[in-house]
Amino acid sequence: MMRMRRRMTTLLAGALAFGLTLAGCAPAHEAIRMPPQGAIPDYQLGSAYPPVDGVGLVVRDRAAAVPHGVYAVCYVNGFQTQPGERADWPEDLLLHRDGAAVTDPNWPDEVLLDTSTAAHRERIESVIGQWIEGCAEAGFDAVELDNLDSYTRSGGELSLEDNLALAQALVARGHALGLAVAQKNAAEHSAVLHGRAGFDFVIAEECAAYDECQVYAEVYGERVIDVEYTDNLPQPFAQLCRAPHTPASVVLRDRRLAAPGEPGHVFLTCSD
Repeated sequence: MMRMRRRMTTLLAGALAFGLTLAGCAPAHEAIRMPPQGAIPDYQLGSAYPPVDGVGLVVRDRAAAVPHGVYAVCYVNGFQTQPGERADWPEDLLLHRDGAAVTDPNWPDEVLLDTSTAAHRERIESVIGQWIEGCAEAGFDAVELDNLDSYTRSGGELSLEDNLALAQALVARGHALGLAVAQKNAAEHSAVLHGRAGFDFVIAEECAAYDECQVYAEVYGERVIDVEYTDNLPQPFAQLCRAPHTPASVVLRDRRLAAPGEPGHVFLTCSD
């Protein structure tokens, strides 16, 4: 888990996107650059570093510099607070139960955002929408919206429909800025998330480990980017690379996502 370059290629494309944004519509689908199919990915949420030769897609946190020369994806925590950023959120936009904020059990410094009402979703979208605009201004090509499945950790306080409604607004915001938008999590709901929210591709963590790669592929085809981790491999990585449902874009990383030279750094691809 963890976390524009939308550079229009012609003045005409730029004018089109601008005009459609003013009209409140997403730009023509052709104006949004999709990730290159089969590209070698790197997941750099722990530390940002120059991608090695052959890498064609890099994911970095929204606060990191955009990587140049590759397809650049901007990580945004769309449904929970980022570590160290809880104080930036109004308390009423955080989900509470019995007077206490509801946190992610696996990430106790991340609090679930309360997407349960239209008024809350509008205010949350206003904040995260500014982050998405920042991704666009920085030069990223796409945005990854993490923790779409936060409702599963809410004890029934939130629903898929609540998060889907927010996702629709965030995807529309990204599209209006010329960004592709990646689905993250909730593999079993990919059809509705792609069809109703408009997600363009998938960034999956451990879809092989959790037997979800084919579920994503049935909806998104080759537009599935997978990150597997050394501490939870279902089989040796070389075998996983040959497995029929493993995406063409897959990378093996260490859980801490350490940079080269840091203890525990692992970066392996199926071409190694």
